[in-house]
Amino acid sequence: MRICIIIPAHNEEGHLHSCLEAFVGQTHIPDEIIVVDDNSTDNTFEIASRFAKKNPQIKALHRKSANQHIPGKKVVETFNYGLQFAQEYDLLGKFDADILLPKNYFETVRNHFQSNWQMGMCSGLLYIQKNDTWIYEAIADKNHIRGPIKLYSKACFEKMEGLRLGTGWDTVDVLLAQYHGFQTLTDANLKVKHLRPTGAGYHSKNYKAKGKSLYQMRYGIVLAKIALLKMAWKAKKPNMYIMAIIAYLNAWLGGAPRFVSKKEGAFIRKQRWNGIFKKLSPNP
Repeated sequence: MRICIIIPAHNEEGHLHSCLEAFVGQTHIPDEIIVVDDNSTDNTFEIASRFAKKNPQIKALHRKSANQHIPGKKVVETFNYGLQFAQEYDLLGKFDADILLPKNYFETVRNHFQSNWQMGMCSGLLYIQKNDTWIYEAIADKNHIRGPIKLYSKACFEKMEGLRLGTGWDTVDVLLAQYHGFQTLTDANLKVKHLRPTGAGYHSKNYKAKGKSLYQMRYGIVLAKIALLKMAWKAKKPNMYIMAIIAYLNAWLGGAPRFVSKKEGAFIRKQRWNGIFKKLSPNP
C-alpha cells in the first residue's frame, strides 16, 4: 500500500527537523512525504529542503498565501496545494509538523488497513509533555482521530469528497467517513508526542470559527451549546462560550454555506446524541 503524507507547515523551524527525523526513521517509511511551507517567515522551507536533498521520499514545496490567520481554512488550503503534487497512493495522510511519531507508526497503521477493507481512517493518540512525563492530550475522546495525525484510505477520502475548508474539518471528516460506511480506528499503543499543545495559540477568532463550524455541520442549536460549553469549560474561558454561540447565530442568520447535506446532517446529529446518551447511561 503506497502511503503519501502531506505536512502543512507555517513557521515550524523549532519542530520540523525532529518531526522529519521521526518520519525517515520509521520501520516503514511513507513512499512520499510532501512538506508544504505556507508563507513562513523563518527557516521552515530551508529545513524541509535539506531533508528533501538527502531523502528521496521527501518533497519540499513553498506556497504563498495571505498573512491573515484563518482557523482551519488555511491549513486545508495548504494541504490541498500539496495534494496537487502527490503521486499515486493508497493511503493519504495529513500530518502536522510539530509531532514525533513512534518508529513503528506507519508499519502498524498500514497493517490495520490491510487487515480490514472497511477501514477508512486510522491513527494513534496524541500526548503532551507535562513536567517530566507525557500525558494524553485530553481535548477529545480517545476514539477520535485528531487533526495532526490524519490517515485516510483513498476510497474514504474520495467518498467524502476531500476536506472541508474551515474550522471543524477534522471532526466532520470522521463523521462523514462513518456516514459512508467506513470504520475508524485509534490504536492506543501508538503514542504520538505533540510538541505544541492544541490551542496554545488560540484566541477569540478560533472560538468564533468553532461556533460557525457547528452550524455548518448542522449540529442544531442544542448540540452546539453542549459542544461549546464543553470546549469553554476545558479551556476555562467561559466568555468564549458566549462568543462562539453568537458566531453560530450569525452564521444561521447570514445563511452561511453548510459543510454537509441535510441527510448527512441528520446522521451527524444522531451520532452525537448517541454518544451523549452513552456517556450518561450508568455502567452495566
